[in-house]
Parts: sequence; C-alpha cells; structure tokens
Amino acid sequence: MSAGAGPAGGRTVRVLLADDQPMLRSGLRSVLAGAGGLAVVGEAGDGAEAVDLARRLLPDVVLMDLRLPRLDGLTVTRRIAGSGLAVRVLILTADDTDEQVLGAVTAGASGYLCKDVPPDELVAAIRTVAAGGAVVAPPTLDRLLTRMTEILPAAETTAAAPVLDTLTEREREVLIHVAKGHSNAEIARALLVSETTVKTHVGHLLTKLRLRDRVQAVVLAYETGLVRPGRGQPGHR
Repeated sequence: MSAGAGPAGGRTVRVLLADDQPMLRSGLRSVLAGAGGLAVVGEAGDGAEAVDLARRLLPDVVLMDLRLPRLDGLTVTRRIAGSGLAVRVLILTADDTDEQVLGAVTAGASGYLCKDVPPDELVAAIRTVAAGGAVVAPPTLDRLLTRMTEILPAAETTAAAPVLDTLTEREREVLIHVAKGHSNAEIARALLVSETTVKTHVGHLLTKLRLRDRVQAVVLAYETGLVRPGRGQPGHR
C-alpha cells in the first residue's frame, strides 16, 4: 500500500539511517545518493543515537532497522512519533513477523519494508513517506489484515465505530478505498473526481479521526468493521 510520490514539496528529502551494521549503512547511502533528490544527513548505529540525531537533525525520514542496540526499533519509533516532530519513520528490516509489523504500525511507523526490497522500490517508499504517505509491502499488508481479523473484537462490539460518524459519506467512501490499499489515482478514477479532491478528502478524514497517516487509517477501518479482509466490501454493522 502506498500513497503519493516524489520528494516532499519538490525539495531534497533528508534521510537519517539507523542500523547497527556499518556495511549496510554504506550500501544504503550509495543507493540513496544515486537516486537524486535524497540526501543522507546522518547515521546512527544504535537506538539511543537514532533518537538523539532525529531530534537534532530533524530529517524527513528515519530509515531504521528494528534490531538496534541500547534501544530497539519499536522504542525508537514510539519516541520519535510521540515527540511531535515532523520526522517520519520507515522500517527496513529482516524481521517480518506479524507481531513486529503490528508493533511498528502501533508505535507510529509510516512504512514497513523488508531488506530484500529492490532499490527503486525503497527509494519510492522513502519519497512516499516523506510526502506524508504510508507504505507497507503488499504481502506483509495482506498478512497484517488477516491477523487483525483474528485478534480484533467483532465490529458489533467495538467502541471505535462511533468515531466514523464524524465523516461525510464521501469521506467514508474514500476511507474504504484507502483501506483496500488503493492509490489516490485509483480512488480518483473510481469516484470520478480529481486526485487533488481525493487528497483533500484523505487529509480531512485523517484530521477528523486524529490519525497520523494512511496506515493508521487502514487499521481503524478494519477495527471498526468498515471493511473486512478478503471481502473488499464494506463491513456490516
């Protein structure tokens, strides 16, 4: 699932690398340097350093492994997300368990990718996250939604559903499409509106629901039963 494209506001996207393997950080730096429009502004070899550099350097995106010394990646993500800073976290890790993905999304990560992701997809993901979007590899997202079906309470019993009453009918339609992983362009075609209009609706619904990004919107849509995994249709409440 992804949303948006291109560097934030057309400017250079500033990236902080957080990984305990110097050789991997070197490889990532080379990949990003060759992409254009991206600049690595710092490197952290442990979680505590990642938090400190995120606060001091204010990068657009922290590209971070989950396995870090001193502070693990989930703790770092929670501290950055809870800091109020305009710094977003994109997880890049070899750990692809359902628990880790759910933990990262809950902690406030805006993206989750495995380390075997092709370089061009990684670059696109960084730009998407910097632009305010969210990215989760499709196979990972499919597993995440299936797992959510197993662990979340029935839509009829959840207390989260009334919050959707703040949305207009069109915003609810857009949320359903977002939850299905559709891009802004795909939503625009389906609803016969412009992409700008879709972006406006997405911004409004995120604000109304007090959500950080589209990943959290997807989680809420499934929590409330607005959509159900495997159906691709609104849930019945």
